[in-house]
Amino acid sequence: MSEKMQAAVVSEPGAEFDLVERPVPEPDSEEVRIAVEACGICHSDVFVKEGTYPGVKYPRVPGHEVAGRIDAVGADVNMWEIDDRVGVGWHGGHCFDCDPCRRGDFQQCVDAKVTGLTYDGGYAEYTTVPAEAVAAVPEELNAVEAAPLLCAGVTTYNALRHTDARPGDLVAVQGIGGLGHLGIQYAHAAGFETVALSRSADKESLAKDLGADHFIDATAVDPAERLTELGGASVILATAPASDAISSVVSGLGADGSVVVVGIPGEPIEASGQDLVGARSSVEGWASGDARDSQDTLEFSALRSITPEVETYSLDEVTTAYSQMIENEARFRAVIEP
Repeated sequence: MSEKMQAAVVSEPGAEFDLVERPVPEPDSEEVRIAVEACGICHSDVFVKEGTYPGVKYPRVPGHEVAGRIDAVGADVNMWEIDDRVGVGWHGGHCFDCDPCRRGDFQQCVDAKVTGLTYDGGYAEYTTVPAEAVAAVPEELNAVEAAPLLCAGVTTYNALRHTDARPGDLVAVQGIGGLGHLGIQYAHAAGFETVALSRSADKESLAKDLGADHFIDATAVDPAERLTELGGASVILATAPASDAISSVVSGLGADGSVVVVGIPGEPIEASGQDLVGARSSVEGWASGDARDSQDTLEFSALRSITPEVETYSLDEVTTAYSQMIENEARFRAVIEP
């Protein structure tokens, strides 16, 4: 193995990507090194690119949708071996000591690490990560398929499985993009009566192919009224980060229903107190998951043949790939293959 590697680095907030040669990092005693085979580009990478996340130290290699193989193991790591197929997502490690960790709620660790923000991520040929942040990748999924599932996948899958919805319940997915096209597949595979909500009428055929039982064009009808006609939604998974679009569907919830926000809008979401009280409904949020959640997502995806739609790029095309994502031109996830 070469002692050098290529990495795409952000030197300071707002800077362009620099493709640089660096020493291959060595894992410490509680880390593993991953030879990166694929790394998804997520909208949250803007936190590093533009310096909008507190505490990021520069220069920094972004990337928190990492899939590859372990090629070095720290001295105190027992759960992973060289050549294991693995991935790591947004949740990049936890302290084990704080109150949430002692309760097993690692996602809420008060000192949680974030892959590609706290430490260098997957826009590189190699990365080192804490052993507890690693998830096993099933053989049925290749690295390019697995990478986006470690963020977009676990976010939508984990959000849905933590709701009170049961098979046969009406579940709507608002937005058919990087998150939504996976949310529709998970909702269908879970046995929900699945509704796709979109402002793009031309996505109806795609939504049906992904498993939607109903398609609502939010530019042609009132989406909340249409959901009410269908019986009222038990869950509306809000994946498109548009506060007005999310606000417009809250009154389409049925009794005890919830809008679960996973795509974070820049503006506040409005909800009528009368609607919430009348239906005993709620608006809540969900944030991805820990490594075990990621592994559950990958295993379920392999079991039900759920994969993302991706565009692939080489590492030296990182600027183009990032631009495709940030301009919403990628269909539906951009993935780098270092």
